[in-house]
Amino acid sequence: MSHALDADTASRFARAALGHVTKEYPNKLDHVLDGPEDALGPRALHPVFFGSFDWHSCVHGWWTLFTLRRLYPDMAEAAAVADLADALFTPTNVAVEVAYLARPSSRGFERPYGWAWLLMLQAELERHADPRGRTRAETLRPLAVTFAGRFKAFLPIATYPVRTGTHYNTAFALRLTLDYAESAGDTELADLCRSAALRWHAADRDGQAWEPSQDEFLSPTLMVAELMRRLGHDQDFGSWFDLYLPRLEQQEPATLFLPATVSDRSDGKIAHLDGLNLSRAWCWRGIASALAADDPRRAVALKAAADHLDAALPHVTGDYMGEHWLASFALLALLADPG
Repeated sequence: MSHALDADTASRFARAALGHVTKEYPNKLDHVLDGPEDALGPRALHPVFFGSFDWHSCVHGWWTLFTLRRLYPDMAEAAAVADLADALFTPTNVAVEVAYLARPSSRGFERPYGWAWLLMLQAELERHADPRGRTRAETLRPLAVTFAGRFKAFLPIATYPVRTGTHYNTAFALRLTLDYAESAGDTELADLCRSAALRWHAADRDGQAWEPSQDEFLSPTLMVAELMRRLGHDQDFGSWFDLYLPRLEQQEPATLFLPATVSDRSDGKIAHLDGLNLSRAWCWRGIASALAADDPRRAVALKAAADHLDAALPHVTGDYMGEHWLASFALLALLADPG
């Protein structure tokens, strides 16, 4: 199986995303009602990101679409992506999304997973040089600035990391947010991310890998390693990594090398395990990029990435419980440069 993104795969992923970013129902809201007047539907609450089963999946569904359109501007789906984006990414719609965050009850809305994905979406839009792309970046920027501000307020009071393999994982959020902060020139946010990562993980040793849990889509162990690799210019990643996974060459902890079994892809929580396989592949490819060509651990990491991709890529589309979000994680893995 090919582990490189190609035009056919890009079109398949784009078709899937176009089919769900405006699919309003079924929908799982992250919404606190302060009174009966707050009992509104997804599109009324979130006129940009009302589809894809939940807000954060809609955000990274759009990241998928914009990324694919940039990489494959001639794909058959490119025009539909642009036209739909023009209809939804308007100043009026974005103002409603920003206003939603001003509600006191929305303080914890989508923290930290949705925050990080929105910033990744903004970083992607900032890469588009065409006039329509520049307009979209300018239109969405107020929402991105708002979420960047939320991180700036949250990270100084976040005493502990969250090591679960689901939406609350802080290593994943910092990994994505760093990409935005550095591309946007937001040095304050970048410095806060680095400080938090080092405060939480610089002393981590001998990762035990008590995973996977039944509904994880992130590896708590590998996600920390990928975050620290991303901080490689801030400290010696190699020395830290030697102590963090000291038996990697012997493929231990063994669970990190064994793709998760997905018993029922129509079950939304169990389907998370396809995402675990994809996100592990992303982490393994990133880790491999930091290892020397003659380091025997590099081949081990690349083999683990390949095994996890083989297990998950055939299932990115097919059932809505996975299809509404898995393409984003497949893209993270396929676009990761193993060096």
